Amino acid sequence: MRFETLGLAAHLLRAISQQGYTRPSPIQAQAIPLILAGRDVMAAAQTGTGKTAAFTLPLLQRLAEGPASKANRCRALVLTPTRELAVQVQESVCDYGRYQQTSSLAVFGGVRINPQIARLNRGVDVLVATPGRLLDLHSQGVIDFSDLEMLVLDEADRMLDMGFIPEVRRVLKQLPTARQTLMFSATLSAEIRKLAQGYLKDPVKVEVAAPNATADRVEQWVYPVDKKRKPALLSHLIHENAWSQVLVFTRTKHGANRLSEQLLGSGINAVAIHGNKSQNARTRALGDFKKGKIQALVATDIAARGLDIEQLPQVVNYDLPTVAQDYVHRIGRTGRAGAAGHAYSLVSADEADYLWEIEQLIRKHLPREEIEGFEPEHALPTERKVAHAAKIRQQRSPGNGNGPGRPGGSSRRGGRGCNGPPGKYSGQRRSRRSGGR
Repeated sequence: MRFETLGLAAHLLRAISQQGYTRPSPIQAQAIPLILAGRDVMAAAQTGTGKTAAFTLPLLQRLAEGPASKANRCRALVLTPTRELAVQVQESVCDYGRYQQTSSLAVFGGVRINPQIARLNRGVDVLVATPGRLLDLHSQGVIDFSDLEMLVLDEADRMLDMGFIPEVRRVLKQLPTARQTLMFSATLSAEIRKLAQGYLKDPVKVEVAAPNATADRVEQWVYPVDKKRKPALLSHLIHENAWSQVLVFTRTKHGANRLSEQLLGSGINAVAIHGNKSQNARTRALGDFKKGKIQALVATDIAARGLDIEQLPQVVNYDLPTVAQDYVHRIGRTGRAGAAGHAYSLVSADEADYLWEIEQLIRKHLPREEIEGFEPEHALPTERKVAHAAKIRQQRSPGNGNGPGRPGGSSRRGGRGCNGPPGKYSGQRRSRRSGGR
């Protein structure tokens, strides 16, 4: 199947071609015709499957058929859980909409609100926003939703995880009921389905992969190692394999800072990104990483959520996540859009329970490989012992899965915009508060 068969306009096909794509991904092939037909859609798609283009392309085509937005109004609203994702969605709107007169703006906290107010006073066709900043703008009477035609809830599962659903509901109460609503989520959990029932009308369900399935093209290994030797092993892997680009996940912000300093000490150009870093610092670090100026980007889960890095060859779990589902999101940073990817996990004996829970979730045994010179003194327990330990831990802590050590971190707010061809961006970004609210 090719994009030409999906009913997209010629100017969109031209923009797609310039991005280097010829064939739609499964989520794009299924969702685009439904959205063009005006249906509400509830879609489950893992990270890296092309879901952003799956709603951006038909959204742009539907907007091209109507008049430009009026002052203080928008015709389409995309809600995202983080500022990084908001920027990336808005960049996608600019890239694919470069040959049509459609204005767009991303708003999130961390910058002065007055420039955003000034831009919204002129009206914007596509508004991409995090819930908190959007509510701030609405409370000041800056944005009027009377002309809203389309709503997209992107990464609805992450909004749920990050506690944004009350804010999302407050936003939805302000929107006209006569609209097309699209919901995209990594999984269609019971909570997500319940949310959809209240706001989507007779939605078509689209699922392109089994829930919790990891990308088929991502090869995964476990390297058993003592905790104290993890920094040395990571440095060894980077040097030995001549990795020019690697995304490394840690469990905490402090751990990210410490590891980046240790890597720098071993001659590896590394930088940490997490919620305590300013928005400008995070944006600069990500930009330098994409350009190849930074060899290792060390990140917490919240900071890395939504990062879109094309052809990222490998991901390293320096610490295993305490929540198994986060492992799926992490390794989804590599092996994107059909490319091959590699995921390596440095696992110490005290993380055995987390490893077992990950393998239970993905229904796959991850191969272990000890690296010469880094053989652990404390071996990983057998699966039977791990299962018993996990059972005891669950009995002692009924809320297990969200316990101490779960990656977190505040992120702050910001804004960014482009106005039709050829995709010019404006706006400042820095940070202020958690989750890009």
